[in-house]
Amino acid sequence: MSDADHRSSGLNEPQWQQLKALTASLNPAQTTWVSGFFAGLDYAARADLVPGGGATAGSAIPDLPAAAPGARTLTVLYGTETGNSAALATTLTDQARARGLNVTMHDMATYKYRHLKSEQDLVVIASTYGEGDPPQSATSFFEFIEGHKAPKLPDLRFAVLGLGDSTYEFYCEAGKRLDRRLEELGAQRLKPRVDCDVDYDEPAAAWITDILVSLDSRRPNGASATTAKPAPSPQAQAPVFDKRNPFPAPIIENIVLTGRGSSKETRHVELSLEDSGLTYEPGDSLGLMPSNHPASVDAVLTALDLVPSTPVKVKGKPTPLSDALRTDLEITTLTPRFLDHWAGISDADALVRLTQADHADERASFIRNHHIIDVIRQFPVNKIDAETFVAGLRPLQPRLYSIASSLTVAPDEAHLTVATVRYDLHGEARQGVASGHLATRGELDRLLPVHIQKNPHFRLPADDVPIIMIGAGTGIAPYRAFMQEREARGSSGPSWLFFGERNFRTDFLYQTEWQTLIKDGILTRMDVAFSRDRNADGRGKVYVQQRLKERSRDVFAWLEEGAHLYVCGDAARLAPDVHLALAAIVAEEGGLGAAAAEDYLQRLQRDRRYQRDVY
Repeated sequence: MSDADHRSSGLNEPQWQQLKALTASLNPAQTTWVSGFFAGLDYAARADLVPGGGATAGSAIPDLPAAAPGARTLTVLYGTETGNSAALATTLTDQARARGLNVTMHDMATYKYRHLKSEQDLVVIASTYGEGDPPQSATSFFEFIEGHKAPKLPDLRFAVLGLGDSTYEFYCEAGKRLDRRLEELGAQRLKPRVDCDVDYDEPAAAWITDILVSLDSRRPNGASATTAKPAPSPQAQAPVFDKRNPFPAPIIENIVLTGRGSSKETRHVELSLEDSGLTYEPGDSLGLMPSNHPASVDAVLTALDLVPSTPVKVKGKPTPLSDALRTDLEITTLTPRFLDHWAGISDADALVRLTQADHADERASFIRNHHIIDVIRQFPVNKIDAETFVAGLRPLQPRLYSIASSLTVAPDEAHLTVATVRYDLHGEARQGVASGHLATRGELDRLLPVHIQKNPHFRLPADDVPIIMIGAGTGIAPYRAFMQEREARGSSGPSWLFFGERNFRTDFLYQTEWQTLIKDGILTRMDVAFSRDRNADGRGKVYVQQRLKERSRDVFAWLEEGAHLYVCGDAARLAPDVHLALAAIVAEEGGLGAAAAEDYLQRLQRDRRYQRDVY
């Protein structure tokens, strides 16, 4: 709408200017929420729910409209690993309520399966974890709905939004599995499934609007009354810092934890959250938005012969190309999106072949072993313009790190334990985007954009409950936070740590802190495994899962006495190896068969006594 057209809207000039200023400040997801909010007000006004036929400046603003009599119920169900699905589910639920829909929201981790057969409209938002798996907290729900006990659902209408990362072979597979299974059970789709990559904001916002418009159009006429209440007086509000609006946190400590001669580098990083209003609990993560290394930016510009000052559009705003490549766009990880994009531009036979469905395995291997710079060097395109190049890139994403501190002990601070990722690829030294940023450009007082990522599925129990903590490498981080919190609260529950690393002399992270906790009786027991040290008995490498088996009787006794079990670290090796060790312990010490031992562990997971934070 142009400035000249606004008069037909009924808005006066001050209202029009306020509306323009508001919309210019909103991102797509916020725009969708606001549209839903105003739709709810309009719905209420048309039903004569607002005195005088509508709200004007200074008039009463209605409560959210209640559902019409006989309206269908809407259930929003989400499965989340890092909180993105939960955030989208909350947005959808808020907008549904604003429209007067009868809506409830549930985490798959706590959803009561028996309610499924009586649901009417079901909207599912599911993230995919690892290679096609559902979020860990949603595993039991998936086992139920994909099992023989799942009910037929002929009266259910449903829609599915999948979240994933297109660099993985089984992209958005969790959402695809639910979509297929609900159809198999006889449910009817409200809308086709939508799959979203890591830059999900705009497609997810559009999907939410599409779903709500569809539900609005299908509900019966009529609405129940709502009560008007006075509008709150306007107050200046402090800025809210989150993933879309991160807080610029100064680095106040950045030291190498590993000793001289270590085969790896692990850093302890402290950031100040003073005046941010950010809070967290032990078990939460810090989202850190890095920037690409200047050398990586220069390599791309040189390979493409592009001028750094060339303007490109980033989220609709003109930005110098070099700035966009440094702070806004992912220029390292090769994605299927970029591979398809470059295959179309270069018309290189080798790339075109990789885009074909019958070369999926070859494509996945190629993506794992090449970066974007390798592709543009190996398959050059002459005189490409900047806009065409960046059209194939996805936005740079924050990296999540388990917080290694407790706010009770370190107010206004967040501590991280970060392993610097370094490796060679195609004859060149490479490094991780975020860990490399901290290692090479993480000077004190340098600002880093951060946000808190809640993790309700990795929480301490009551103070008197025993805990067993299992971790390797940087997986030690949340346990440092756990023990700081337990010490500050005077917790009486016993605590047992299993920790693994490469070498005792150089890699025993936070060694003196653990020894002090043992000495003071805060940490009850500690077992360590250093895989590259020579063992006195001549055995080969020893890992934490072997230490668990060596203490099997006591581990099982702790579990039988109600201990909560935590695993943090590598998802590909540590988590499955530890799970197998735990199953073997339960089978041996409990006198159970393999299936019964697995049921035992699944029961612990359902009861939130077996929690994992793996990556």
